[in-house]
Amino acid sequence: MHKLGRNLLIAAGLALSPLAQAMAADTDIAVLIPGKHDDGGFMQAAHRGYEKIRDQLDVNASFVSNISATSDPVLLTEAMRELAQKGPDMIIAHGGQCNGPAQTVSQEFPDIKFVVIQGHVQGPNLSSYVVRQEDSAWLAGALAGLTTKSNVVGHISGAWPKPGLIGRAAFYDGLMHVNPDAKYLTWFTGDLDNTGINAEAAAAEIAHNADVIYTMLNAGRQGVIDEIKKHNGEVRHIGNVSDWTQVDDTFVGSAVADASVAILNAAQDFTTGKWQPDRITEIGLGQGDVVKLTLAEDVSPEVRAKLDELAEKLISGEITMNTTYEGKEFHPATGDFVDQSFKETLKTKS
Repeated sequence: MHKLGRNLLIAAGLALSPLAQAMAADTDIAVLIPGKHDDGGFMQAAHRGYEKIRDQLDVNASFVSNISATSDPVLLTEAMRELAQKGPDMIIAHGGQCNGPAQTVSQEFPDIKFVVIQGHVQGPNLSSYVVRQEDSAWLAGALAGLTTKSNVVGHISGAWPKPGLIGRAAFYDGLMHVNPDAKYLTWFTGDLDNTGINAEAAAAEIAHNADVIYTMLNAGRQGVIDEIKKHNGEVRHIGNVSDWTQVDDTFVGSAVADASVAILNAAQDFTTGKWQPDRITEIGLGQGDVVKLTLAEDVSPEVRAKLDELAEKLISGEITMNTTYEGKEFHPATGDFVDQSFKETLKTKS
């Protein structure tokens, strides 16, 4: 059966014969992972999504990874174009840094379906699937505000695609909601995987009295873990994507947002004919166990109760979060606060 004919049958909701079902395995779905697929963070969530497709769906699944730790749009576009030239039925690109590349390459290959995970792009053959990491990031900010003793809270990330900027802003908004007097040290190092520069950023924030640091990193998170461990429990860490409280006791919490579920959902929607172009599909707090804040065992009952109350208000809409951060950023090399436009100098160096 020709792929188009098979897809029309699926879209119509008609059952496939055993022969047609066997031929359905000809469907090729490729996952593009910009960073290291074993980074223990956001990129590894993409690899888990690939594994779910491979293990749960009757398709040919493949992935490419380790393209650019700095999310270079030129390199990502080239990699996506090279993948498209192989002719898969669907390309699932992981991360908002793939927004621009997907918009470009999807127009060049109109017969291929494109999906961006954590994206905000749409088109005739392009859609986005979003796990609302800002929901758990907001709660992480509240956790930081409720548990800081120094009243100085840090944030470190590497690249700055739109979802990363939204997550940073949501964290800050949650912090300000519960502790408007807290001082906020936020910085983008320009590299999600480099342990050295991310450790240096953590050391600088700690030197300026931060005792809770939220990281939105990939392999580079290990550098922050190592730095925090030097401070004998006086500094705590908040992770993201997966549950880091199960990994290391320096973590007081983790803003879980399991993007692997979105990857599987996109592939499932395609194989069942439910996938639609030109739309953005979201999964947020209160929709299963995908987005949540996990807590270390030593978090007090009072803080747990307050966070549960805040989560319910987020879900109900009683709390509306601000997803734009307009403040300054903390430059770890100098200890100064700089305008956000300073990040442009890091882009030119990457």
